[in-house]
Amino acid sequence: MARTTDMPGSPQASGKPSAMPDSATAQSPACFIPQWLEGSRAWGIAVQLYELRSSRNWGIGDFADLAAFCQMAARAGADFVGVNPLHALFMAEPRRCSPFSPSSRRFLNPLYIAVDRVEGFAETMAAPQLIRQLADAALVDYEGVAAAKLKALRALWAKRRRTQRRKQGSAPDGFAAFCEAGGEALRLHALFEALSLHLAERGAGAGWTSWPQEYRDPQAEAVAAFAARNDNEIAFHMWLQWLAARQLAAAHAAARAAGMRIGLYLDMAVGEAPDGSATWSRRDLFVAGASIGAPPDVFTAGGQDWGLAALAPEALSAEGGAVYRELARASMQHAGALRIDHAMSLRQLFLVPAGEAPAQGAHARYPQAELVAVLAEASAAHGCVVVGEDLGHVPEGFRDEMAAARILSYRILYFEQREGAFLRPRDYPQLALACLSTHDLPTFRGWWRGDDVRLRRQHGLIDQEAAAAQATERAAARNALIRTLLASRALKVQELMPARDVSPTSRSAVPASLVVAAHRFVAQTPSLLMAVRLADLAGEDRPANLPGTTDSYPNWRTRSPVPLELLERFPLFRAITSAVAAVRPRTQNAAPAKSD
Repeated sequence: MARTTDMPGSPQASGKPSAMPDSATAQSPACFIPQWLEGSRAWGIAVQLYELRSSRNWGIGDFADLAAFCQMAARAGADFVGVNPLHALFMAEPRRCSPFSPSSRRFLNPLYIAVDRVEGFAETMAAPQLIRQLADAALVDYEGVAAAKLKALRALWAKRRRTQRRKQGSAPDGFAAFCEAGGEALRLHALFEALSLHLAERGAGAGWTSWPQEYRDPQAEAVAAFAARNDNEIAFHMWLQWLAARQLAAAHAAARAAGMRIGLYLDMAVGEAPDGSATWSRRDLFVAGASIGAPPDVFTAGGQDWGLAALAPEALSAEGGAVYRELARASMQHAGALRIDHAMSLRQLFLVPAGEAPAQGAHARYPQAELVAVLAEASAAHGCVVVGEDLGHVPEGFRDEMAAARILSYRILYFEQREGAFLRPRDYPQLALACLSTHDLPTFRGWWRGDDVRLRRQHGLIDQEAAAAQATERAAARNALIRTLLASRALKVQELMPARDVSPTSRSAVPASLVVAAHRFVAQTPSLLMAVRLADLAGEDRPANLPGTTDSYPNWRTRSPVPLELLERFPLFRAITSAVAAVRPRTQNAAPAKSD
């Protein structure tokens, strides 16, 4: 998802450290932070789930891979594994693969189901040739994955139904209880999925705004008639949600059993697709005639339109926060930490009128006190740490309010600069998650070489003059980073990096020692959490997403260059994780010493 972000030298990037509020005196309401973390620091690995490559998956990382990866990360000393949003997308249109543009945030993406781990699976249900092609592909083929998985899952569903008929009843495996707990919301989502697939096969789009008029209202007679004729298909999609929820819960349990104190760190997108399940099911909950975006600034003169539907402030207040409470519950029930994408949405959202340029948009205020109270309540109920992605246009005082509510800030090395110099580790806030980069940004190797600048120019996002200026700025940033690393006494860069590796003059050469040193630098910060990207651990060059592009760049499709089976023995993985674990050992139980 394209969005504005803090840039080097931006006032939003510098910030002052947020002190850790005392648990007994912190303002109420406040989100959960485990007692062991208040006097310690932890780290974890951030991964795009689809990028995981293994000998058993079907061309896309799945929940079984996630469980195995969590166990591997735990062995390296990590306390959490963070993933991209796992929200339901569009099964009828798999090419719509952005995890930040979901059909519904309350439900899960069935493409992450590990089909071979479903009870009753037999090899004859798979398409071996197609699966081999998918597994060998350099990029995720979402259409191929969807075709292969849906075929096998339908075979498994049919087998389950036959077994139930023979036994004259349903198996007591929890599915019926899951459906009862999911209620009308689950039924409507499954009905949407069934209708979407049905109508897409007949030439309509996957989203409801392209459907014939008689199907656009879930309460319409045509929809009721379709539901009556297709009760088995609707039950099938409810079953997919049950499978996904069970396998996600198993991955979280595997992480905790392996020694992780946090486990899974999930991600909640800021909005939903305007033609998806959520807006179809409850249109009254969303702002009509406008989409979420970002205002013009010095970096995006025209502003941005993210094309996402926003929950209506009046609807949130009218229902006493019930909608947001259910969304928070769904996001936290299988997590030890949750990232709130564009956390400023707790206070305000920039809404762009339909058909207008983003510059014509305006901020809408949200019931911040109510939303924070709901978030804190869910956080305490689920024992879930909350991280607020506070990049871009941050309202005055908002970060202080986040700190008071014990919502961790989100600090990225690339942006933590002031007056041409990178901040020292001790200047990072304690109530934060610190990292080198994130999914909308280049890997460290890519940043060092300026690959992101080259890609923006190549895809027409900037002109040659802007590209030249950004390349010059990047050269200065490389020099500034080297100076900062060398000045860090605690880091002992000279021991990590041979003298020949210290020079910033060659942008193409990115020695492993430099990558390790940059990670260890961030590990030195007092921030409670630190995230390391799998892409950096595996030596990936390509960004996961190039903001501003749609089809010209393979957004959300890159797969890890190193399979899971080889990752622990991969030299860069071992070097970075060892360096970070040495600074943030899982056994620490006292406040970290001040770093320079």
